Amino acid sequence: MDFLRVLIAILLPPLGVFLQVGFGGAFWLNILLTICGYIPGIVHAVWIIAKR
Repeated sequence: MDFLRVLIAILLPPLGVFLQVGFGGAFWLNILLTICGYIPGIVHAVWIIAKR
């Protein structure tokens, strides 16, 4: 299941974070990072998924 979440995080970073933590602070931070740049959003999403 983690492989699928990482794949989703690469394609749509906020969705990957949402599937892991829901509507928490990490989700909103990831949306902000994705808006600022796609790569920071991916890095944050993969980090959140790997952390849990």
